[in-house]
Formats: sequence, structure tokens, C-alpha cells
Amino acid sequence: QVQLVESGGGLVQAGGSLRLSCAASARTFSNYAMGWFRQAPGKDREFVAYITWSGGNTNYADSVKGRFTISRDNAKNTVYLQMNSLKPEDTAVYYCAVSRLNYPSGLPGRYDSWGQGTQVTVSS
Repeated sequence: QVQLVESGGGLVQAGGSLRLSCAASARTFSNYAMGWFRQAPGKDREFVAYITWSGGNTNYADSVKGRFTISRDNAKNTVYLQMNSLKPEDTAVYYCAVSRLNYPSGLPGRYDSWGQGTQVTVSS
């Protein structure tokens, strides 16, 4: 099972930026698609973005499109989520996840392993 560790969360003012990182233990990291999800208190886990094996294709939730960018560095076994123009409604615990499918979509059930999450808080 792939181990995932997120980092980079914190407290930021509205309009600010954060970059989340997720380091994976997989020796064949480039064989997995990677996704980011988030969960706010009292709400279901929500898809944010995913990136395919090679990084050639990405997909975003409408709520973050144009503000967030997902990328990966296969040499470092790491996926990133650059978050700009943050809003208070972006406040949540952010999770990365790994999928053996190249196009896993936004369905949590298509992901095989999850990290522990990192808290992002955006103040107004």
C-alpha cells in the first residue's frame, strides 16, 4: 500500500496563497494518478483536482478552476497543489490520494490510498 504524507497547510488571509505537497512512498509513483480532495466540518469529502500518471492531463472541480493548480514531480514522488486567491470557503482538511487508474475522476472510491490530511484555514 502506498503511504502518503501531506504538508504545507496553514492559516492564510483571503486572497492569499498556499502550496500543498504530498510525498508518496511508491517506488513506481509514475504509475499512479494522484488526486486532491478536501473536507470541511460537517460536510462530505469533496473532489478538488486530479492529475494523470505522466502529468499530461488534469481535471478540477468548478469551485477551484482558475485558482488552483495540480502538478507532480515523478522524480521526487511528490504531487503539489498550488492554491491562489484563497477564499474562506476553501477552509477544510485537504487530502491527497493515489489511484491505479489513469483517469480516476472525482469519485473517492476510485482511489486506493489516502494521506492523513493537512488543515487549510482561510480567514476573511
